Amino acid sequence: MPELPEVETVRRGLGPVLEGQRLVRVQLRRPDLRFPLPDGFVQRLTGATITRLDRRAKYLVGHLDRDDVLVMHLGMTGRFEIDGAVPGEFHRPVETDPEKAARHAHVVFETAAGAMVTYHDPRRFGFMSLLPAETWQAHPWFAGMGPEPLGEAFTADTLIKAFAGRKQGPKTLLLDQRIVAGLGNIYVCEALHRAGISPLKPAGGIAKKRLAPLATVIKAVLAEAVEVGGSTLRDFAAADGALGYFQHRFRVYDREGEPCPTPGCRGTIARVVQGGRSTFYCPVCQK
Repeated sequence: MPELPEVETVRRGLGPVLEGQRLVRVQLRRPDLRFPLPDGFVQRLTGATITRLDRRAKYLVGHLDRDDVLVMHLGMTGRFEIDGAVPGEFHRPVETDPEKAARHAHVVFETAAGAMVTYHDPRRFGFMSLLPAETWQAHPWFAGMGPEPLGEAFTADTLIKAFAGRKQGPKTLLLDQRIVAGLGNIYVCEALHRAGISPLKPAGGIAKKRLAPLATVIKAVLAEAVEVGGSTLRDFAAADGALGYFQHRFRVYDREGEPCPTPGCRGTIARVVQGGRSTFYCPVCQK
Protein backbone atom coordinates (compact mmCIF):
# COMPACT_ATOMS: atom_id res chain seq x y z
CA MET A 1 0.00 0.00 0.00
CA PRO A 2 1.34 3.47 -0.80
CA GLU A 3 2.70 5.15 2.31
CA LEU A 4 2.94 8.80 3.27
CA PRO A 5 5.76 9.73 0.83
CA GLU A 6 3.90 8.13 -2.08
CA VAL A 7 0.66 9.92 -1.25
CA GLU A 8 2.51 13.21 -0.81
CA THR A 9 4.13 12.68 -4.21
CA VAL A 10 0.70 12.17 -5.78
CA ARG A 11 -0.59 15.31 -4.03
CA ARG A 12 2.28 17.34 -5.43
CA GLY A 13 1.66 15.92 -8.89
CA LEU A 14 -2.06 16.67 -8.84
CA GLY A 15 -1.79 20.07 -7.19
CA PRO A 16 -0.77 22.15 -10.23
CA VAL A 17 -3.53 20.53 -12.31
CA LEU A 18 -6.41 20.61 -9.83
CA GLU A 19 -5.84 23.45 -7.36
CA GLY A 20 -7.80 26.55 -8.27
CA GLN A 21 -9.55 24.68 -11.07
CA ARG A 22 -13.27 24.27 -11.65
CA LEU A 23 -14.50 20.77 -12.42
CA VAL A 24 -16.63 21.06 -15.56
CA ARG A 25 -17.31 17.36 -15.88
CA VAL A 26 -17.09 14.35 -13.58
CA GLN A 27 -17.56 10.84 -14.95
CA LEU A 28 -18.38 7.99 -12.61
CA ARG A 29 -18.02 4.67 -14.40
CA ARG A 30 -19.19 2.48 -11.55
CA PRO A 31 -21.24 3.17 -8.40
CA ASP A 32 -18.60 2.01 -5.96
CA LEU A 33 -14.92 1.54 -5.25
CA ARG A 34 -14.05 -0.04 -1.91
CA PHE A 35 -17.21 1.59 -0.60
CA PRO A 36 -20.25 2.94 -2.47
CA LEU A 37 -19.74 6.48 -3.76
CA PRO A 38 -21.89 9.03 -1.91
CA ASP A 39 -25.29 10.02 -3.27
CA GLY A 40 -25.07 12.83 -5.79
CA PHE A 41 -21.28 12.45 -6.13
CA VAL A 42 -21.21 13.70 -9.74
CA GLN A 43 -23.73 16.50 -9.21
CA ARG A 44 -22.05 17.76 -6.03
CA LEU A 45 -18.64 17.95 -7.74
CA THR A 46 -19.63 19.26 -11.17
CA GLY A 47 -19.04 23.01 -11.24
CA ALA A 48 -17.11 22.99 -7.96
CA THR A 49 -13.64 24.52 -7.70
CA ILE A 50 -10.89 22.69 -5.83
CA THR A 51 -9.39 25.55 -3.85
CA ARG A 52 -6.65 23.49 -2.18
CA LEU A 53 -5.40 19.90 -2.25
CA ASP A 54 -3.98 18.70 1.06
CA ARG A 55 -2.82 15.41 2.56
CA ARG A 56 -3.78 14.05 5.96
CA ALA A 57 -1.88 10.87 6.83
CA LYS A 58 -2.43 8.69 3.72
CA TYR A 59 -5.55 10.56 2.54
CA LEU A 60 -5.82 13.22 -0.15
CA VAL A 61 -8.19 16.01 0.89
CA GLY A 62 -9.58 18.35 -1.76
CA HIS A 63 -11.10 21.52 -0.31
CA LEU A 64 -13.97 22.84 -2.44
CA ASP A 65 -15.69 26.19 -2.79
CA ARG A 66 -18.80 24.41 -1.56
CA ASP A 67 -19.83 22.80 1.72
CA ASP A 68 -17.96 19.55 1.07
CA VAL A 69 -14.41 18.28 0.98
CA LEU A 70 -13.38 15.54 -1.45
CA VAL A 71 -11.56 12.75 0.38
CA MET A 72 -9.57 10.19 -1.63
CA HIS A 73 -7.56 7.14 -0.58
CA LEU A 74 -5.44 5.12 -3.01
CA GLY A 75 -5.81 1.77 -1.28
CA MET A 76 -3.36 -0.79 -2.65
CA THR A 77 -3.61 -0.27 -6.42
CA GLY A 78 -5.17 3.14 -6.93
CA ARG A 79 -3.33 5.65 -9.12
CA PHE A 80 -4.03 8.80 -11.07
CA GLU A 81 -3.19 9.69 -14.63
CA ILE A 82 -3.18 13.22 -16.02
CA ASP A 83 -4.31 13.62 -19.63
CA GLY A 84 -3.69 9.92 -20.25
CA ALA A 85 0.01 10.08 -19.45
CA VAL A 86 1.36 6.54 -19.55
CA PRO A 87 3.42 5.67 -16.45
CA GLY A 88 6.85 4.12 -16.85
CA GLU A 89 8.05 0.82 -15.49
CA PHE A 90 6.52 -0.62 -12.35
CA HIS A 91 7.65 -3.12 -9.75
CA ARG A 92 4.65 -5.11 -10.96
CA PRO A 93 3.52 -4.55 -14.56
CA VAL A 94 0.70 -2.09 -15.17
CA GLU A 95 -1.95 -3.01 -17.69
CA THR A 96 -1.10 -1.35 -21.00
CA ASP A 97 -3.81 -2.88 -23.18
CA PRO A 98 -6.18 0.08 -23.77
CA GLU A 99 -9.33 -2.04 -23.58
CA LYS A 100 -8.34 -3.76 -20.35
CA ALA A 101 -6.97 -0.56 -18.79
CA ALA A 102 -10.25 1.21 -19.54
CA ARG A 103 -12.07 -1.28 -17.33
CA HIS A 104 -10.10 0.00 -14.35
CA ALA A 105 -10.59 3.72 -15.11
CA HIS A 106 -13.38 4.35 -12.62
CA VAL A 107 -13.52 8.12 -12.06
CA VAL A 108 -12.62 10.95 -14.44
CA PHE A 109 -12.31 14.63 -13.50
CA GLU A 110 -12.22 17.26 -16.26
CA THR A 111 -11.23 20.83 -15.44
CA ALA A 112 -12.14 24.13 -17.07
CA ALA A 113 -8.51 24.40 -18.17
CA GLY A 114 -8.93 21.24 -20.22
CA ALA A 115 -7.04 18.78 -18.02
CA MET A 116 -8.36 15.25 -17.59
CA VAL A 117 -7.46 13.39 -14.39
CA THR A 118 -8.39 9.71 -14.33
CA TYR A 119 -8.44 7.47 -11.29
CA HIS A 120 -7.52 3.82 -12.01
CA ASP A 121 -7.89 1.04 -9.46
CA PRO A 122 -7.79 -2.61 -10.65
CA ARG A 123 -8.55 -4.11 -7.24
CA ARG A 124 -10.80 -1.27 -6.05
CA PHE A 125 -9.32 -1.05 -2.56
CA GLY A 126 -9.20 2.73 -2.81
CA PHE A 127 -12.18 4.94 -2.09
CA MET A 128 -13.58 8.45 -2.40
CA SER A 129 -16.16 10.37 -0.45
CA LEU A 130 -17.58 13.82 0.16
CA LEU A 131 -17.60 14.97 3.78
CA PRO A 132 -18.96 18.16 5.34
CA ALA A 133 -16.31 20.88 5.17
CA GLU A 134 -16.87 22.03 8.75
CA THR A 135 -16.73 18.61 10.38
CA TRP A 136 -14.64 16.34 8.12
CA GLN A 137 -11.86 16.02 10.68
CA ALA A 138 -14.34 14.53 13.14
CA HIS A 139 -15.19 11.69 10.73
CA PRO A 140 -14.07 8.23 11.99
CA TRP A 141 -11.39 8.14 9.29
CA PHE A 142 -9.67 11.14 10.88
CA ALA A 143 -10.89 11.47 14.45
CA GLY A 144 -8.22 10.54 16.96
CA MET A 145 -5.35 10.69 14.48
CA GLY A 146 -1.98 11.61 15.91
CA PRO A 147 0.27 14.39 14.61
CA GLU A 148 1.78 14.37 11.14
CA PRO A 149 5.33 12.97 11.37
CA LEU A 150 6.66 15.76 9.17
CA GLY A 151 4.93 18.44 11.23
CA GLU A 152 6.19 20.43 14.18
CA ALA A 153 3.78 18.68 16.57
CA PHE A 154 5.65 15.38 16.18
CA THR A 155 8.56 15.46 18.63
CA ALA A 156 10.48 13.28 21.05
CA ASP A 157 7.78 14.06 23.63
CA THR A 158 5.25 12.37 21.34
CA LEU A 159 7.26 9.16 21.52
CA ILE A 160 8.10 9.46 25.21
CA LYS A 161 4.41 9.66 26.11
CA ALA A 162 3.36 6.94 23.67
CA PHE A 163 6.11 4.46 24.65
CA ALA A 164 5.97 4.90 28.43
CA GLY A 165 5.27 1.58 30.12
CA ARG A 166 4.33 -0.18 26.88
CA LYS A 167 5.28 -3.81 26.27
CA GLN A 168 4.69 -3.69 22.53
CA GLY A 169 7.63 -3.16 20.21
CA PRO A 170 8.28 0.34 18.81
CA LYS A 171 7.26 -0.67 15.31
CA THR A 172 3.81 -1.73 16.47
CA LEU A 173 3.28 1.59 18.22
CA LEU A 174 4.63 3.70 15.36
CA LEU A 175 2.12 2.07 13.03
CA ASP A 176 -0.71 3.09 15.36
CA GLN A 177 -2.34 6.06 13.60
CA ARG A 178 -3.50 7.40 16.96
CA ILE A 179 0.12 7.97 17.93
CA VAL A 180 1.45 9.34 14.66
CA ALA A 181 -0.52 9.69 11.44
CA GLY A 182 0.64 8.27 8.14
CA LEU A 183 3.59 6.08 9.04
CA GLY A 184 3.67 2.70 7.32
CA ASN A 185 5.60 -0.54 7.44
CA ILE A 186 8.38 0.33 5.02
CA TYR A 187 9.52 3.61 6.51
CA VAL A 188 9.18 2.45 10.12
CA CYS A 189 11.56 -0.43 9.33
CA GLU A 190 13.97 2.00 7.71
CA ALA A 191 13.81 4.54 10.53
CA LEU A 192 14.32 1.98 13.29
CA HIS A 193 17.37 0.64 11.50
CA ARG A 194 18.91 4.07 11.05
CA ALA A 195 18.24 4.82 14.71
CA GLY A 196 19.76 1.48 15.78
CA ILE A 197 16.62 0.45 17.69
CA SER A 198 15.34 -3.12 17.61
CA PRO A 199 11.72 -3.52 16.51
CA LEU A 200 11.44 -6.38 19.00
CA LYS A 201 12.45 -4.42 22.12
CA PRO A 202 9.55 -3.42 24.42
CA ALA A 203 8.96 0.26 23.71
CA GLY A 204 8.78 1.08 27.41
CA GLY A 205 12.35 -0.19 27.82
CA ILE A 206 13.87 2.19 25.28
CA ALA A 207 15.83 4.95 26.99
CA LYS A 208 14.24 8.39 26.63
CA LYS A 209 17.51 9.82 25.34
CA ARG A 210 17.17 7.57 22.26
CA LEU A 211 13.72 8.86 21.32
CA ALA A 212 14.73 12.35 20.21
CA PRO A 213 17.13 10.86 17.62
CA LEU A 214 14.40 8.43 16.54
CA ALA A 215 11.93 11.27 15.94
CA THR A 216 14.59 13.10 13.94
CA VAL A 217 15.39 10.01 11.88
CA ILE A 218 11.71 9.40 11.10
CA LYS A 219 11.41 12.93 9.73
CA ALA A 220 14.63 12.54 7.73
CA VAL A 221 13.63 9.21 6.16
CA LEU A 222 10.22 10.54 5.12
CA ALA A 223 11.63 13.82 3.82
CA GLU A 224 14.24 11.95 1.78
CA ALA A 225 11.59 9.65 0.32
CA VAL A 226 9.32 12.56 -0.58
CA GLU A 227 12.23 14.39 -2.17
CA VAL A 228 12.95 11.53 -4.55
CA GLY A 229 9.32 10.85 -5.28
CA GLY A 230 8.27 8.01 -3.02
CA SER A 231 8.90 4.32 -3.48
CA THR A 232 7.88 2.57 -6.66
CA LEU A 233 6.28 -0.52 -5.21
CA ARG A 234 3.69 -2.55 -7.06
CA ASP A 235 1.14 -0.23 -8.66
CA PHE A 236 2.29 3.15 -7.38
CA ALA A 237 3.28 5.97 -9.70
CA ALA A 238 3.22 9.71 -9.31
CA ALA A 239 0.33 11.54 -10.88
CA ASP A 240 2.39 12.62 -13.89
CA GLY A 241 3.67 9.08 -14.48
CA ALA A 242 7.05 9.76 -12.88
CA LEU A 243 8.36 7.02 -10.64
CA GLY A 244 9.80 7.17 -7.16
CA TYR A 245 13.26 5.77 -6.53
CA PHE A 246 13.61 5.62 -2.76
CA GLN A 247 13.39 1.82 -3.01
CA HIS A 248 16.96 1.81 -4.29
CA ARG A 249 18.02 3.37 -1.00
CA PHE A 250 16.30 0.85 1.26
CA ARG A 251 18.76 -0.30 3.87
CA VAL A 252 16.73 -3.14 5.33
CA TYR A 253 13.27 -3.37 3.79
CA ASP A 254 12.93 -6.45 1.56
CA ARG A 255 16.66 -7.21 2.00
CA GLU A 256 16.45 -10.37 4.08
CA GLY A 257 19.73 -12.31 4.06
CA GLU A 258 21.83 -9.39 2.82
CA PRO A 259 24.72 -7.89 4.81
CA CYS A 260 23.78 -5.02 7.10
CA PRO A 261 24.78 -1.71 5.45
CA THR A 262 25.75 -0.07 8.75
CA PRO A 263 29.51 0.66 8.59
CA GLY A 264 31.45 -1.82 10.70
CA CYS A 265 28.45 -4.07 11.35
CA ARG A 266 28.83 -7.73 10.42
CA GLY A 267 25.16 -8.55 10.87
CA THR A 268 22.72 -9.96 8.31
CA ILE A 269 19.30 -8.50 7.66
CA ALA A 270 16.60 -10.70 9.18
CA ARG A 271 12.85 -10.86 8.68
CA VAL A 272 10.15 -11.54 11.25
CA VAL A 273 6.39 -11.12 11.10
CA GLN A 274 4.75 -8.67 13.49
CA GLY A 275 1.03 -8.12 13.38
CA GLY A 276 0.81 -9.87 10.03
CA ARG A 277 3.46 -7.61 8.45
CA SER A 278 7.06 -8.31 7.56
CA THR A 279 9.65 -6.57 9.70
CA PHE A 280 13.21 -6.27 8.38
CA TYR A 281 16.02 -5.43 10.78
CA CYS A 282 19.60 -6.18 11.79
CA PRO A 283 19.80 -8.33 14.96
CA VAL A 284 23.37 -7.13 15.55
CA CYS A 285 23.31 -3.34 15.42
CA GLN A 286 19.69 -2.72 16.36
CA LYS A 287 19.50 -2.95 20.14
